This record gives sequence, C-alpha cells and structure tokens, in this order.
Amino acid sequence: MNRTQLEHIIRAAGSIAGDDEIVVIGSASVLAQVADIPERVLPSIEADVFPKNKAHMADVIDGTIGELSPFHDTYGYYAHGVSPGTAANLPKGWRRRLRLIRNANTRGVSGWCVEIHDLVAGKYASGREKDLRLARWLIRNGRLQKTRLITRARKLSTTPGRRTYILSQIESDFGVTNDSTK
Repeated sequence: MNRTQLEHIIRAAGSIAGDDEIVVIGSASVLAQVADIPERVLPSIEADVFPKNKAHMADVIDGTIGELSPFHDTYGYYAHGVSPGTAANLPKGWRRRLRLIRNANTRGVSGWCVEIHDLVAGKYASGREKDLRLARWLIRNGRLQKTRLITRARKLSTTPGRRTYILSQIESDFGVTNDSTK
C-alpha cells in the first residue's frame, strides 16, 4: 500500500459510511507521516479503518470495499472495516495524537491516522515479525525518536513483565542501529 492508495480508501470509506472522518489504525497509518516506505517493509494491501462518528458502519465498509470485494479485485488493495476495540495494543491516549490526512485525493474526508510512535509501540506489543521489521526499518531510517517511543511503550496496557521485555527490545533495536552506522 502507498499513500495515494490509502487516500483512496479514506475517501471511499467516508463515502460508504456517510462519515467525513475515518480512523486508520494498523500499519497503513504510518503513511500519514512516512510516504516512502519500501513494499518489502510494508507489504500490506489493506488498511484497517473505522468511521470515527459511525463506528457501527465498519461492517458495511468491510463488505463493500473489503477483501475479495469488487473494489479489491479492481484496485488490488482494500479496506478492512474494524471496530475501535481493535486498537487494544495501542498506548493510552493514542486518540489525542492522531495525524490527519485530508486533501484533494480524500475529497475532504479526514483520515485520522495513528501517530508513528504510538503505532510502533503497538507493533512491539504484538511482537509479530512483520511488525518488528517495520519498526526496525523506521529506526534505521531515523523516523523514530527513541525517548518518545519508550514513553509510548510505557503507556501500553500490558503486564509489567511484558512491558519490560518490550522496552528491552526497543533499547536493543536502537543499539543495533547505532552500532551498524559506525
């Protein structure tokens, strides 16, 4: 997925839901702040979205422009209509830090995307290899601030032991990056 495709999904989801505000969670939200991510790092063809003011319309979005829909067949990417509860791995307060995409491509529909440090903290919490690959690419390419990421990781709703593990992973990933640039 690229930024233009995400903007198309925001526009289509807003139209379908009758809501001019769409929340984008998951990996595609990074495109609000970093537009030049290689496909090998962000191989997703979907954007997880829900209407900010009409969350109950997420299923309609999923059925209309979701996986295996005519939209998906035509464009090669799709929206996954999700509930706000899907954002359980994000740090406390993430909604206050959303980043806006709104332009001619979205036709005035606001795409509220998870801020990059919140997103990556959530990726560390999920611990999937594809998520960690994205996090490490962002670190290597100077797109994350270590102290901000650690602050967000401390706001994750998880056990103290899991939080300690996540924080040590972040420290290690920043350390590897720093060592490899010498």
